[in-house]
Amino acid sequence: MAATETFYDVIRRQGITRRSFTKFCSLTAASLGFGPAGAKAMEQALETKERVPVIWMHGLECTCCSESFIRSAHPLVKDVVLSMISLDYDDTIMAAAGKQAEAILEETKAKYKGKYILAVEGNPPLNEDGMFCIDGGKPFVEKLKWMAEDAMAIIAWGACASWGCVQAAKPNPTQATPIDKVIKDKPIIKVPGCPPIAEVMTGVVTFITTFGRLPELDRQGRPQMFYSQRIHDKCYRRPHFDAGQFVEEWDDEGARKGYCLYKMGCKGPTTYNACSTVRWNGGVSFPIQSGHGCIGCSEDGFWDKGSFYDRLTTINQFGIEANADQIGRTAAGVVGAGIVAHAAITAVKRVTTKREKTDA
Repeated sequence: MAATETFYDVIRRQGITRRSFTKFCSLTAASLGFGPAGAKAMEQALETKERVPVIWMHGLECTCCSESFIRSAHPLVKDVVLSMISLDYDDTIMAAAGKQAEAILEETKAKYKGKYILAVEGNPPLNEDGMFCIDGGKPFVEKLKWMAEDAMAIIAWGACASWGCVQAAKPNPTQATPIDKVIKDKPIIKVPGCPPIAEVMTGVVTFITTFGRLPELDRQGRPQMFYSQRIHDKCYRRPHFDAGQFVEEWDDEGARKGYCLYKMGCKGPTTYNACSTVRWNGGVSFPIQSGHGCIGCSEDGFWDKGSFYDRLTTINQFGIEANADQIGRTAAGVVGAGIVAHAAITAVKRVTTKREKTDA
């Protein structure tokens, strides 16, 4: 299929009806948080704009981002890869290898200069002249810079490409380096997570394909549509946090009741991601719902911030309680004071009533 075809051209050739196409646009727009106007804009764009060529390269990584990507449910990854974009190169899933694969890179770079998206999974090691990651007989960092020269924009998939992840953890012997520290003259979209949520990945691709521009980014280069809120803000266990109800030990009574996992090391209060809203596995669940605290995998340097089970400190509660240790005592004190006050008021009312009867 040629990249010059539109998404609509491709699906019509596959026998998909106009009605199904419209339904697809509506569902996809809804999954991205767009309103009816967004669905109409998506419909028009996919019907008229050429498919975007995408080059997907791999540096130091474990392929978990690809594993996540292929499990997207909204939209399905088959619709993204086979119809929405033109995935011209991905050495993990493509049939071509060796010289054939390298020829695709050269052809795409020349034919679609300034028009293709460079998606990068993993990061380049800079120590020993990049010799810790060799791709096609060359250091990966060289191929990365070469392909970035004529790219429209770069997507940094996952914590590896965005921040460095475990490869860049201390003492970082290979000098593994995030993409934005190597490529500095191109717009870079960071989609952190280890791995990122599947629908977040396809959502970013869908946005670029639909609107022909990058989504609005925060100061760290992450799409605000997915990384503008902390997991803590929309966590279904948040009421237990506010009430001072915490899991104190694994499998204790609080754990069985679904209390807050903050004291067990949950990093939700300091982690920006869409886990508590989009969730995983087609929206079925996310780590906290499964009984394990957030490890903060979408935040910079999370491997070097201590154990996943070390609790955060000085997380204040609306500026009233100092920390989680005091929340329970404070709540108990308020309840106790309320009971005492209620009892005192009741006693005063009884005395007043008796006096009134006596005077009568």
